[in-house]
Amino acid sequence: MTCRELAAADGSQCSSPGPVVNEPPSRPVQQVQIRVRHQLTWPCLPTWTLWLGCMLLAVCVGHWPTAAAMQPDRVRDLRKETVSMFYHGFDNYMKIAFPEDELRPVSCSPLTRDRENPRNIELNDVLGNYSLTLIDSLSTLAILASAPPDDGDTGAKALRDFQDGVAALVEQYGDGTSGPSGTGLRGRGFDVDSKVQVFETVIRGVGGLLSAHLFAIGALPINGYDPRKPGDDLLNPKPVVWPNGFKYDGQLLRLALDLGQRLLPAFYTRTGMPYPRVNLRHGIPFYTNSPLHDATAPGTADGPPEITETCSAGAGSLVLEFTVLSRLTGDPRFEQLAKRAFWAVWYRKSQIGLIGAGVDAEQGHWIGSFSVIGAGADSFFEYALKSHILLSGHELPNRTAVRPDHGGEWMDPNTLFTPLSDAENSPDSFLEAWHHAHASIKRHLYSDRDHPHYENVNLWTGSLASTWVDSLGAYYSGLLVLAGEVDEAVETHLLYAAIWTRYAALPERWSMREKTVEGGLGWWPLRPEFIESTYHLYRATKDPWYLYVGEMVLRDISRRCWTPCGWAGLQNVLDGQKSDRMESFFLGETAKYMYLLYDDRHPLNALDAAYVFNTEGHPLIIPKATPTDKPRRPPPDRKDLTIYNNGAFTNSCPPRPATTPISGSVIAARDDIYHAARVLDLHMLSASPRAVDGGQMSGQHMARSNFTLFPWTLPSELLPSNGTCAKVNHPTELVLEFASNAGQTAGSNAFNFMVGAQNLERLSADRIRVTSLSGLKITMHLEEELEQEWRISKINGIPLGRDEYIVFDRSILGEVSDPRFNVVRDPVMVKLQHLHQVEILENDTEIDDNKMPQASDEQPSRETLEDDVTFDTLADFGSLVKSLFSRITASLDSIQLPTSLPRVGDALPFNLVLNTTAITPVGVGAAPLPPGASPPPAQQQQRRTTPTFGPVPEALFPWSTIYAAPDDACSAPLPDAAPRDHQVILIRRGGCSFSTKLANIPAFVPSPDALQLVVLVSDEDDDGDLVRPLLDEVQRTPGGIQRRHPIAMVMVGGGEAVFRQLEAASRVGVVRRYFVESQGVRVRNIIVDEGGDGMDW
Repeated sequence: MTCRELAAADGSQCSSPGPVVNEPPSRPVQQVQIRVRHQLTWPCLPTWTLWLGCMLLAVCVGHWPTAAAMQPDRVRDLRKETVSMFYHGFDNYMKIAFPEDELRPVSCSPLTRDRENPRNIELNDVLGNYSLTLIDSLSTLAILASAPPDDGDTGAKALRDFQDGVAALVEQYGDGTSGPSGTGLRGRGFDVDSKVQVFETVIRGVGGLLSAHLFAIGALPINGYDPRKPGDDLLNPKPVVWPNGFKYDGQLLRLALDLGQRLLPAFYTRTGMPYPRVNLRHGIPFYTNSPLHDATAPGTADGPPEITETCSAGAGSLVLEFTVLSRLTGDPRFEQLAKRAFWAVWYRKSQIGLIGAGVDAEQGHWIGSFSVIGAGADSFFEYALKSHILLSGHELPNRTAVRPDHGGEWMDPNTLFTPLSDAENSPDSFLEAWHHAHASIKRHLYSDRDHPHYENVNLWTGSLASTWVDSLGAYYSGLLVLAGEVDEAVETHLLYAAIWTRYAALPERWSMREKTVEGGLGWWPLRPEFIESTYHLYRATKDPWYLYVGEMVLRDISRRCWTPCGWAGLQNVLDGQKSDRMESFFLGETAKYMYLLYDDRHPLNALDAAYVFNTEGHPLIIPKATPTDKPRRPPPDRKDLTIYNNGAFTNSCPPRPATTPISGSVIAARDDIYHAARVLDLHMLSASPRAVDGGQMSGQHMARSNFTLFPWTLPSELLPSNGTCAKVNHPTELVLEFASNAGQTAGSNAFNFMVGAQNLERLSADRIRVTSLSGLKITMHLEEELEQEWRISKINGIPLGRDEYIVFDRSILGEVSDPRFNVVRDPVMVKLQHLHQVEILENDTEIDDNKMPQASDEQPSRETLEDDVTFDTLADFGSLVKSLFSRITASLDSIQLPTSLPRVGDALPFNLVLNTTAITPVGVGAAPLPPGASPPPAQQQQRRTTPTFGPVPEALFPWSTIYAAPDDACSAPLPDAAPRDHQVILIRRGGCSFSTKLANIPAFVPSPDALQLVVLVSDEDDDGDLVRPLLDEVQRTPGGIQRRHPIAMVMVGGGEAVFRQLEAASRVGVVRRYFVESQGVRVRNIIVDEGGDGMDW
């Protein structure tokens, strides 16, 4: 069975001869392959033959990578084809559509805003009536201007077109000054009556203008063009006269400032996130609840209320453009607004570190429960990492700068908020946000089933929501390259390469489950994300695979999207129907990344500086200011942001993989190279290019000599002669179904709408309680992380997140015993429960409310270094409980309280139960827990419902007398009364061995009132990572006599805080811990609860 057949079948591991290469015998390829096969028999050959063979192999291998890689003349041809592709679109736009926004390539006419239907946001959000395609194309022209000399006149022509394009733009919109030259043919600046999307206008308009300005002043490189002189300050560049007679003195920067100022009204929200839309002339009169209208004329809205829903990407992906704008103009407003919007999104992440796709800019709550890497969230992750790159090496902004006096026209939404901290301005904070975001994505969205890809999950639980991948998500592989996660980037990019292979484009959505276009969303509007990632991967690996991928994309665009007047997007990738629109990003991004892929020596590819491409493909950089003698600012105070110290985070780029000597391609030699193709069922399709999807497949780019569609983009000489296929990952699945018993009752909970099943009760975002086994259906998958474990992936058909747990009461499990579902008592861990009875209604001293934590209903609280608050004493916790209870009862004076709440004057205490995980010892001195430690089975259900107020049955917490040793119990025996009159003894860890501590407990007569349990309290550093104590000696009394009744002992973590909590407890009890095994393997996410609420394991 070949590796192809293997991947198509069960994917079991094997070694095979690999694909058959039908080459003429005289070709060097075949000679090398023959020698490799002979190498297997060399140990049997004479020494001189072995030596000669090694020499010949070394000579051949030394020349092989060059022969296998794409030849320079072919790369040059592809580069020229890319230039021709760009100019076919650009020239037709300038001839037919300029100064309108876009080109209709099918009807050969301009594309403008839909004035008749203002709610056509698909069109009107982007087209602002400001020559968008020209603005988006300027940075591409600047990049083409550095074409190699052997490309003929390409570079010189592109530079002329760049300079002529700048002049044409200024002619239309003025030079950005307040004088007569500030008015162009279409008006003064961008004073147009257009309601546009803030996000699209920033990344395309502001970003395009800033990038072109940076090229114009020489901050970004153009071969043969250097307007700078030694000592020039790029933040205050001198004018330069171009050959076309145009004098460039910063017109593009002033126009970018004009456009940016017109977006400022959208930032007048109470959340810090901008409204999604703004009118470039009139602002935001349609957002009637904006704080902007509090001090000005009230807003007015015609028709239905304006939508306030934005997305995480739209709100949080403004930092690059606005920071560059602020640094170049000296106007700090934009940088602070963009950063505040980013953190406003980030602070709203769920407890498992995920952000949603949709968010209400006015109210601040998530809209929908999807967490994705694609549409809605994509560029937020991109800007987290790229903001770190862009800001690195630059001073933090001056937060104490005096606001310039611009009279009443000065608009600054920052005045609504407290200033950002140094930490929120720091580039390191953005890197930490990226690390945490990527860790959560890898934990909850990443799936290696079939082939690595990213799923869409529930924002709060991480449970599977849908299995489609979208074309926008193709960017993530390129982002991973920038973050140093190259292997993950390579494997996830392979799936998109396979999708492109099948459809000769990327459909908007593709279903992993159905293996087809999802929901009819089959359009491809010339998007750049796939070729963008291909470019970044080639820069990181220099693997020829990606040059062939780029050629596949270029050929398919040329074949499917060409029209006499430009390039058309595909309305349907299946039948090739064209849409009558050439989006501006085709010239601004797709063509740009394609060109840079084939211009290896482009100065931008070799630029050693902190520059980035914004999400519209515009290169941005913050020029360094002229050095001064002013002292450097001290490091920022980081205490108001969580610091994620994790050695697993990638903070550097890995070394480039060594080229395989035979194939020349590391990618082609991967053992999962066929897995992605298998996901697309390419092995089941005909090799004929006309037999697949109406003849639109990339069939002509298959390895035709192999009589197969694999590996889609490589010629046969790049295939390894002997390959090993890895096993396709199909986790073992086990389905258990319990018998139905209609007579059993089910519980009820306010969260049950999230589970919608009779016998399930939602306790929290990560806990579901099973209230009955009747009809319960469980689906489990076998996983291997640190060790082999089962994980429940579905319960009653409801998908579960990776960190969701199912809680079973021990009482409902009864005597269930089956090899597939077996309840096992944990011999190591127990739960130590301590009851605190707080007199919340007694006449205490007044509590200072100013010391209580305050919460804002406008903003989510900022993160702090401490995630959990620990109260050192019962008094501290009691004060908090009393204060909260007083506030609740004060607000309910006019409401009839339920009978479970005490009336004023009642003396019933509030019962607070704290749970601490404890570990039992091991060794010859270890003793079993006393028989009365856990409640009898009949009272297990009572423990779950410990009364909120009043007396508690003694059986639930059997021990009420506690002795806290004043020292570490190492130097002298404890008092005789300690074990005689107390049921629990607390001892601090350290100072001597565990056996010595027990030996310093005096002998005593066993009785229910005497010592039952010794609790050792470890220091805080050990909390949550305890190692079983070793009692390597039999237990003895202080006199050295072996104890007839050894003392039970457990150890807890938490340090002094837990020691004080236990010392102040009213009662203490122990609950045994159980877990569930299936076929001898533990089920990781089942909690067997004998008490409490299932939230404390």
